[in-house]
Amino acid sequence: MDASERALLAETVRDALDGARGPEGADLALAGVGWLDMLDAEPRDAVEIVFRSLGAGNVTASALDDVVGRALGSPPALAAVLPRFGAWEPPGAYDGKRVRARGLATARGSRATEFVMACRADDELVVAVVPASGVEIAPIHGIDPAAGFHTITVDAEAARLEPVDRGAWDAAVADARRAIGYEIAGAARVMLDLARTHALDRVQFGRPVARFQAVRHRLAEALVAIEALDATLAAAADEPGRETAALAKIVAGRSARTVGTHCQQVLAGVGFTTEHPFHRYLKRTMLLDGLFGAADDLTVAVGRQLLGTKQVPTLVEL
Repeated sequence: MDASERALLAETVRDALDGARGPEGADLALAGVGWLDMLDAEPRDAVEIVFRSLGAGNVTASALDDVVGRALGSPPALAAVLPRFGAWEPPGAYDGKRVRARGLATARGSRATEFVMACRADDELVVAVVPASGVEIAPIHGIDPAAGFHTITVDAEAARLEPVDRGAWDAAVADARRAIGYEIAGAARVMLDLARTHALDRVQFGRPVARFQAVRHRLAEALVAIEALDATLAAAADEPGRETAALAKIVAGRSARTVGTHCQQVLAGVGFTTEHPFHRYLKRTMLLDGLFGAADDLTVAVGRQLLGTKQVPTLVEL
């Protein structure tokens, strides 16, 4: 896909999501622009464009189910059981008779008739599809209830079971981390734009606060963090793998924290209220940071891996 095609597709997706109402409306809008076909034909571009648009619009959708499901080889449009907040191991276990799991579900889970999940089965990995009748699901009223996530508990006989290679789950985690990173990047750009606009409009001592050096420094630090995140996501897409995706997710969480802190300070008092749209993006990035591993936890995990192997892998060919 060349640059002009990417730009046209990005505009089409933004326009479609702009008029969507609620998670179901957003899913219908994505279906209308051929999201699943794009994911099969051009997965890299499709994931970047759609998830950046979701982050920039603060839109709740369930495209993450499709990213995870595709990596697991499941039928399209099923609701996926995701790992618990902060975790990234397979959420389910299969004992030869029943599937049991505890995890998260997107907004799609509230209306799903079947769920797909990765399950440990002794030393193997299986992908299980279970009916909604064996699932308990409840909405999460946490920091960002508008994100549409649910807690989910599964105790059921599987409708379908298929053994898969362990690498399938590693691929699903890597794909999900990159997708979440793009969504964080989209939200971070908007947070910076909101702070910049406020700094230009807000006048103190007879001049816009954007002229104050302290404000400029905070905005510059936020921009550097976003540019670093974009570069890391691009590198992770060029060299897809477990390690590069983990590092991209780490940078995404830390960049979101940096951008949120500096932009909230630039916005001053209004940045701490619910009257300004900034809070919606801040809350969304805080939630997204914890999906498939928070930045701090992943940093520790990567460090332990390096100490254990005593080897530093080549992440990107320069």
